[in-house]
Amino acid sequence: MGDSSEVRAWEELIPDALGLIFRNLSLQEVLTVVPRVCKSWGRAVSGPYCWRDIDIEEWSQRCKPEQLDRLLRVLIARSCGSFQRLSVSGLASDSLFSFIAEHAGSLQTLVLPRSEISDAIVEQVSSRLSNITFLDVSYCKKIGPRALESFGKHCKSLIGLRRTMHPLEVADKVSQDDEAFAIACSMPKLRHLEMAYLLLTTRGVLEILSRCKELEFLDLRGCWEVKLDEKLVKESYAGLKVLGPQVEDTYERSFWDECSEEYSDTSDYSWEFMDDDDDGIWDDDDQGFEGLEVRFYGGGFNQAYAGFHWPPSP
Repeated sequence: MGDSSEVRAWEELIPDALGLIFRNLSLQEVLTVVPRVCKSWGRAVSGPYCWRDIDIEEWSQRCKPEQLDRLLRVLIARSCGSFQRLSVSGLASDSLFSFIAEHAGSLQTLVLPRSEISDAIVEQVSSRLSNITFLDVSYCKKIGPRALESFGKHCKSLIGLRRTMHPLEVADKVSQDDEAFAIACSMPKLRHLEMAYLLLTTRGVLEILSRCKELEFLDLRGCWEVKLDEKLVKESYAGLKVLGPQVEDTYERSFWDECSEEYSDTSDYSWEFMDDDDDGIWDDDDQGFEGLEVRFYGGGFNQAYAGFHWPPSP
């Protein structure tokens, strides 16, 4: 390159461009390393440019409820209502779910496994989630057909639903066909449906098949009471792939689709968040975002996660 070539410094890139670049970094790096580089990078990570895709599912499985509440509110506030995907595990309260819904004008993908949300709060705020196209409410023990029907009623663009459970979580139930009927009646545009280990019967599944005409994939692993005629399914529902009820693997790979391929047992950590600095930008004499403390601890999966391996077929 000649002397006349223009060289542009990284710090001069517009925030939108920086945001696209920073999406390739880990959450840890975006929150703790990037802001310390320069003021322009600090502005980028404290604005909406980096937070259109908020994925803290892996981290949220290891943090305290108050830490999760604090971080999630900070990131959603920074997104300024522009986040299109939210993936988080273990929401501990209805109030936090309500906060998400209040800022969900652009939200399209909502992944909330193991959350403590209730039927009542879903019925109250689901009208604010009208743009959602994919929903994951797996292992959410406190919701049932009322919540599913409300989601379907208000989320008219919903084409993907993941509602899987662990057998121990449904051991006290007799049947969950009422959930199947709620899905069938309110979600006619579904293309992808996962219902592994729900206590369904053939009748409930046939109701879904008769009403969800666009269905392309149906996961029924562990739904032992479902008896479908494979020949009839192929003839009557061309293009539909049905998985199960038999379970071939003891480790369910699709459950971890959203997780990093590079996950290792040494990546366990815990973050402690205190007050967030609304300005988000350092002055020359600043040493970092005021009141933000991040701590990392080594470790791996513990016994709390052992129960999420799929059991073999009976």
